[in-house]
Amino acid sequence: MKIKHLYLIVLAFLLNKIHSQTTASKEVTKFIIATPQLDTLKTIWVYLPTNYKNSEKEYPVIYMHDAQNLFDAETAYAGEWKVDEHMNTLVDNQSIIIGIAHGNEKRIDELTPYKHDKYGGGQGDAYLTFIKNTLKPHIDATYRTKTDAAHTTIFGSSLGGLISFYAVLKYPEIFGQAGVFSPAFWINPEIFDVVKSAQIPETSKFYFLAGTDEGETMIPKLEDMLELLSSKGLKENQIESHIIEGGQHNEKFWVEHFGKAYDWLQKKLF
Repeated sequence: MKIKHLYLIVLAFLLNKIHSQTTASKEVTKFIIATPQLDTLKTIWVYLPTNYKNSEKEYPVIYMHDAQNLFDAETAYAGEWKVDEHMNTLVDNQSIIIGIAHGNEKRIDELTPYKHDKYGGGQGDAYLTFIKNTLKPHIDATYRTKTDAAHTTIFGSSLGGLISFYAVLKYPEIFGQAGVFSPAFWINPEIFDVVKSAQIPETSKFYFLAGTDEGETMIPKLEDMLELLSSKGLKENQIESHIIEGGQHNEKFWVEHFGKAYDWLQKKLF
């Protein structure tokens, strides 16, 4: 009995310690939602603007992937994006941020539209259907959101950049703009054919970011994509692109540029 009691005390101490080490702000909460399209459960992280409770405003929404890396250093793989810290510095132009936790070993499956011969994947359409048909309706019913595509952004890095870009191409009536950091175009070269056949409306906007130290294919494929988008007739105000000398494929690089991307994607929404 004494051993059991001691175990409970130690467990409570460890749980309290883990909780106390979180770097997520008080504006961030979590819930779990069934994901029938992927036959799983998803943990969803929600950032609400600092003035949310004291206002009756409706807010734009940004859906972001890899939620474990967005708000909390304790759950991040290699450092957090500090999204909540940045949002808390804003007096105006605030948004609701919805972070979707990745599926660990299922991450490649969820964030790639097409199957890769070596790495697998290919469940991206099911993942986006989950966001479109299950998660977004729940968020819109639960929080004061601006529900139209003009006020709905999708944002991610690497595979998350790939699926965010694909989401705007496939569902421009749902997602008006995409933050596309270090997109993994190499894993699904089919994305170029998608662009070639897509009807991209003038309302779609894309913010691209890549670093010169992200591998041999990153910059050439991004430049090919930018040229292709230009050939499709997209206007200058639909695309913002930054290639950063020395930029590497990691959270440190992405967090340094999140604020600028956020400002550009949201600047015409308020």
